[in-house]
Amino acid sequence: MIRERRPWVIGHRGASGYRPEHTRAAYELAFALGADAVEPDIVATRDGVLVLRHENEISGTTDVARRPEFADRRTTKQFADVSATGWFTEDFTWDELRTLRAVERLPQLRPASATFDGRYPIVRLDELIQLIHDASELFARPIGLVAEIKHAAYFDSIGLPLGELVPEALARFDGPLVVESFEETVLGEVRQRGVDAKLIYLLEGKGTAPDLALRLGASAPDYSAQLSDEGLADLATRVHGVSVDKGRLLKPDPRAGIELVDRAHRAGLEVFTWTLRPENKFLTAPFRSGAAAREWGDWRGEFDAVLATGLDGVFADHPDLALAARDER
Repeated sequence: MIRERRPWVIGHRGASGYRPEHTRAAYELAFALGADAVEPDIVATRDGVLVLRHENEISGTTDVARRPEFADRRTTKQFADVSATGWFTEDFTWDELRTLRAVERLPQLRPASATFDGRYPIVRLDELIQLIHDASELFARPIGLVAEIKHAAYFDSIGLPLGELVPEALARFDGPLVVESFEETVLGEVRQRGVDAKLIYLLEGKGTAPDLALRLGASAPDYSAQLSDEGLADLATRVHGVSVDKGRLLKPDPRAGIELVDRAHRAGLEVFTWTLRPENKFLTAPFRSGAAAREWGDWRGEFDAVLATGLDGVFADHPDLALAARDER
């Protein structure tokens, strides 16, 4: 196992409940709060530099929309059956992207974090690797990296193969390592390149994996089929675990999560879930309290219900809350 405590508490994009996500400040706060690992989302610039952003479209997480020098980069792109309009990392060189500053993605829900808008630049993957190394020495404990590869099939189509670029960068990381993606194809590429990591397959609450839809069309199995006993047994031949939408563990009630975790464990797979957050906006209905979406509801009740499923890892925007819930059980 890659951890001593169970489940692993992973700072989701750092301590993104307290600071704008994917910033140095968010990651350093996650380390200080005691997170077992941190999770970056990895995308690429036009010149192949790996950077940390929730999506390759960055108008919601940077000040790019307010930068007149980049006004002509605004465009609309088609991704399978979805279109998106904005500014995209692959249309910028690193030298251009490094001039931008991060902003809070959810300012109405997290106004305190939004007070840090404009203070922090975008972080590269290699910078985060160095931050983790330094923090592991400072806090005298191993800190893991859960690297999420985003939109690999799309980046392949424009000549930026994340299945090659990410393993090359991760070769410099010497701590506990997980690589995850919603596309199993890129996890296979990581495995073929000999990266010493656990491979975790991410599954949405509904729909079909984009790489499977591209390759198999209408015959591609959806996520629910992949979580059947047969689907889990098949996945266990290629990956080490699955990571599911929190709703799959709590709806219609937590018994569904216990059953899913048990079936996955019997298949030889670890189970992670995303994302533990205290705000009413993100809590499942039984745990909401008060009228305001940004108010904290019964987060402890929901976190306890998730932890009671016996899973192996949780992603949390506020890692200190998840750690408290875990360590007080």
